[in-house]
Amino acid sequence: MRETLELVQQGLTELGLDAEKAPQLLHFAEMLLEKNQVMNLTAITEPVAVAQLHLLDCASLAAMEDFSNKTVVDVGTGGGFPGMPLQILVPSSQVTLLDTLGKRIRFLEEVCTALELTNPCCVHARAEEFARDHREAFDFATSRAVASLPTLCELTLPMVKVGGAFLAMKALDSDEEIQSAKSAIAQLGGHLEEIREYTIPGTDVRRRVVVIRKDKPTAHTFPRAFARIKKSPLR
Repeated sequence: MRETLELVQQGLTELGLDAEKAPQLLHFAEMLLEKNQVMNLTAITEPVAVAQLHLLDCASLAAMEDFSNKTVVDVGTGGGFPGMPLQILVPSSQVTLLDTLGKRIRFLEEVCTALELTNPCCVHARAEEFARDHREAFDFATSRAVASLPTLCELTLPMVKVGGAFLAMKALDSDEEIQSAKSAIAQLGGHLEEIREYTIPGTDVRRRVVVIRKDKPTAHTFPRAFARIKKSPLR
């Protein structure tokens, strides 16, 4: 436990984040692994690997932008990534954790209670349905390897305010996926601002965040029904 705590503290310090948040992050990780015994939340089950590949990976995103007092929707949050670490590390942010599976949302509500987090909003809903009622409502949208980028853009960009951004956490070998999303991004009112590559602290694992900036309101024809999005991705 001490080794993992020191690893997370060191990683947070390296990222310029508050190392005193390490115990709270690890409490979340412990709850995740305990619940994972009865529910599929993560394929990574070794505590050090969870600390590195989940907690510090998401912390890397938290270090890239100023999320203070900003609204964020984490689409397809699953076990709470990257939204829960982001909320822990930036307490003044207001993160909406969105997932289609009710039992995942109930788990995240348990985490919020245990960690005494009052800002997160845990929502059980389909992204395309939630987006229709929350158009241009968030400063940022985030997602971590949930679906292909063209699909994610259609689900997230309608929810992002003009001037805000969709931050998509992707693998290093995502060039083809990013290229395939450029037309969709333009149709949805955004542009590809930059691709930020980073190394997860304490590892040699390299990943990237694709930054998609919202330039103008998204047409009300988007997002389409998910069956249509899946069958005919924007090109």
